[in-house]
Amino acid sequence: MYDAVLAETVTVSGHGGDRIEAYSARPMAAGPFGGVVVIHHMPGYDAPTKEIVRRFAAEGYAAVCPNLYSREAPGAAPDDAAAAARAAGGVPDERLVGDVAGAAEYLRGLPSSNGKVGTIGYCSGGRQSFLALASLDLQAGVDCYGAFVTGTPPEGFPLQVSPLKDRVRDLRGPLLGLFGNDDQYPSPPHVDELEEELKARGKAYEFHRYDDAGHAFFAVDRPSYRPQAAMDGWQKIFRFFGEHL
Repeated sequence: MYDAVLAETVTVSGHGGDRIEAYSARPMAAGPFGGVVVIHHMPGYDAPTKEIVRRFAAEGYAAVCPNLYSREAPGAAPDDAAAAARAAGGVPDERLVGDVAGAAEYLRGLPSSNGKVGTIGYCSGGRQSFLALASLDLQAGVDCYGAFVTGTPPEGFPLQVSPLKDRVRDLRGPLLGLFGNDDQYPSPPHVDELEEELKARGKAYEFHRYDDAGHAFFAVDRPSYRPQAAMDGWQKIFRFFGEHL
């Protein structure tokens, strides 16, 4: 079997028609393939996030990660770009939706596309994945420990974000949520609150919670990494996208 992927930096049309940098990876075969928009975490458009994009390509998806900090710090190192974005209060929700819409359009424009696109995000990207699923024509979304979908940011929190509980009614497709029971943001009560609202609104979802796991348990380069939870989470992600994309 021919098994190769193409990974490269591309330019996509983001919010307001802005041309922004993105990282793309896709199988080098005819397809058709589903598409995944990978929304990076608060630390930014970094090497571990690009590795996630390549992993989706290796699993048979076309994937792209828009650099959400392109405007604040074009061409800057990930840490510097993240610092600039935090100083500006983070990525405005309206701009995020526009950037994800542009990334989804890029994926659907590929000759190998089957027309279906989902999102996945980690940390702040988990909240943004939820927001995109509530705002755009997407077929599925994955929220990996996204803070402040429910719950209130603590005093002094650097990002200007507000809860999204009232957007549950707008979800366009099924939601997969993966959470650590030792996390504070989102805490287990925050996850409970979101689950109750999903049930009340009759939305399609599945949540999985992991003991002995806190925030960023997927991050292989951090002390928070929990191999068993991460491996199980990846299996659930690929099964979920396999069903819906």
